[in-house]
Amino acid sequence: MTEVVTHTLLSPVKHGELTITELTFREAEVGDFMAADHVKGEFSGNVAVLASISDTPLPAFKKIKAKDFSIILAKTKDLLGNEGKNTTGE
Repeated sequence: MTEVVTHTLLSPVKHGELTITELTFREAEVGDFMAADHVKGEFSGNVAVLASISDTPLPAFKKIKAKDFSIILAKTKDLLGNEGKNTTGE
């Protein structure tokens, strides 16, 4: 069973005629991480992955406000394989 996370945007995003008010993120697959290869920079790569796992066009995802982005990062960390496990051996 694939886990999904939904986030209702505090500030909706306009993309053409479409207004995006909510995003649903699915668990990332290898192909989603490959989407990061098409952009330059680590931060931009992370944004490309999040856009991919929410089926949101990258130009629209780039319009998301910082407050929403911070919440999205917190909500999706497990979907990206970042469960916060201790890897230092402590």
